[in-house]
Amino acid sequence: MSVSPDKRRKMESALEQIKKYTVVVADTGDFNAIEEYKPQDATTNPSLILAAAKMPTYQPLVEQAIKYGIANGGSEEEQVTNAMDKLFVIFGLEILKKVPGRVSTEVDARLSFDKEAMVSRARRLISLYEEAGVSKERILIKLSSTWEGIQAGQCCSCLELEEKDGIHCNMTLLFSFAQAVACAEAHVTLISPFVGRILDWYKENTDRKNYEPQEDPGVQSVTKIYNYYKKFNYKTVVMGASFRNTGEVKALAGCDLLTISPGLLGELSQDHSAVTCSLTPQGAKECDLEQVHLDEKSFRWLHNEDRMAVEKLSDGIRKFAADAIKLEAMIKERMFNVKNGQ
Repeated sequence: MSVSPDKRRKMESALEQIKKYTVVVADTGDFNAIEEYKPQDATTNPSLILAAAKMPTYQPLVEQAIKYGIANGGSEEEQVTNAMDKLFVIFGLEILKKVPGRVSTEVDARLSFDKEAMVSRARRLISLYEEAGVSKERILIKLSSTWEGIQAGQCCSCLELEEKDGIHCNMTLLFSFAQAVACAEAHVTLISPFVGRILDWYKENTDRKNYEPQEDPGVQSVTKIYNYYKKFNYKTVVMGASFRNTGEVKALAGCDLLTISPGLLGELSQDHSAVTCSLTPQGAKECDLEQVHLDEKSFRWLHNEDRMAVEKLSDGIRKFAADAIKLEAMIKERMFNVKNGQ
């Protein structure tokens, strides 16, 4: 007996429906939490790795990274840095056992304004993956979407990475249209415009506290960026990130990719409401956006005109840096104990 399309849709979860339109990515360092949702890719960041590194389940991975740092010698600072890099890659390797696609591994946010240091760290992370037998085609290196992260002088750092080294970049902490335009013109592989953090800012800085999904300023930001990219045929793909509720996720069905926390993946898997495709290349072609081109001066001005984006970018860099410092302190203490036989 055949099942009607309407009834079949009611039987399918919202997550299953979204997967018809969008590549679903798991946003977590807790790789044991993602398997049941069968995402294509996964993303990590310093905050997620810090949270996972505190879990008893993952202590053997932390120990492995610490031993690597000690074994490679150098100053105490160098040993801690090497252990940090190794820990990020170890988590990435474990995640890649759970997903068929790619994992995103983030460069230290404290390097967000140092192009050369970001390039060097990206190459270092890729070399660690390759030493473990994983192709760089399965890795996205996350860089902050500062001007230095996107391009420096005449050569965009991501363009340098992608064309000279074949390293694919995921530009993170993206809040403004200026950042999105600059990333597209730099030909980066992927951007991660944040949704929930934009909503947070509007709730904190305006009188309005409640938004329907289509009115959500974070949803509107990603929709505009997606439409701009598709209308003007940019190859950079859009991965919506930082969600606060399932309504935001469902409102962006059709986006190239969406990276979603395990908690929201669980909610979507239990939600059987109908999901429609909101974003399409055809719809983007009909929007009334005009193409713009940005040099450094115009980028900085246009980004600076967006108070929300300026505040959230700097806040995001500070928070990721703070969690990196916490993780370093944890590794340093554990490293000292290992060296002293404790």
